Amino acid sequence: MKDLWKAAFPVGTEVDQLDTVYDGFNWNFKTVEEAFEEGGMLYRKTVYVFGGAELQLVLYEDAHMIINVPTVIVIESPIPPSDKLDIGSIQRGMEIIPMKQMGMEWVPYIPSDNRDGQVDRINSQIFSMRCTMTRDTLRDMNEDDAKKFSYCLAYFYQPFEESEIEHDAVVDILFPSNPPIYCVFNWELQKLEEFVDSLIQEGQLSAEQKNEFKEFVTEHVGEAMRAKREAREARLKAIEEMSEETKEAFENMKFYKFYPQPSPDVPRFQTSSLINQYYRNAHQVL
Repeated sequence: MKDLWKAAFPVGTEVDQLDTVYDGFNWNFKTVEEAFEEGGMLYRKTVYVFGGAELQLVLYEDAHMIINVPTVIVIESPIPPSDKLDIGSIQRGMEIIPMKQMGMEWVPYIPSDNRDGQVDRINSQIFSMRCTMTRDTLRDMNEDDAKKFSYCLAYFYQPFEESEIEHDAVVDILFPSNPPIYCVFNWELQKLEEFVDSLIQEGQLSAEQKNEFKEFVTEHVGEAMRAKREAREARLKAIEEMSEETKEAFENMKFYKFYPQPSPDVPRFQTSSLINQYYRNAHQVL
């Protein structure tokens, strides 16, 4: 299983950096192999695996350099955690699409030494996220498509946890005036009248604009509260329509994050439990 980390596509890695992930250093993921061996924590488990690459500044052979440190994310689950990606960016915002739209899919993983028909030796059900495009195809794609790959995030939605929208009681206000007024209003912690009066006292808002500004904020708060309510209703409806097996799968899903083994052949690097903004933190880092 030495090639599992290479079989799991490093989601969100810039296309022109893929070679540096695979070929830059002699990375060793022995801990991944051991996890699937008899007595290991993932032995006989059904898992879904995708890769990642963390850009880090490291010291190696007395020189500072920026490298991509590969990671392996393993989701212990009897069902696929998700079949979607977020290809959004700061400019475009969140954009959730099916994995297949980016040429990615979950496929059964067969270790390289088992590919001659010895599949029965595998004691775990392992599915890795594969990119159906070759490295050459990825290198030759146009700039817009290459950017989409760079912005990709493995998407995950946990219906048993409130979403950020449900948690949020804050609205960003950009009031059209000359100059425009930007501020942030928390409708649970702040009173609108006091908030507006403080802006007038600080000289950001004129007294003549007070009523118009209050109406503007009230309208945006109403939209945010409606979005919050709709998100909660959609989540509860999704739970209600789930089978008991699916509910149990989501409730017991575990995330593991693997880093390469330290060795004299690779730079010293930092580790973190963070996977991404959707999967959040791994239950265990190895």
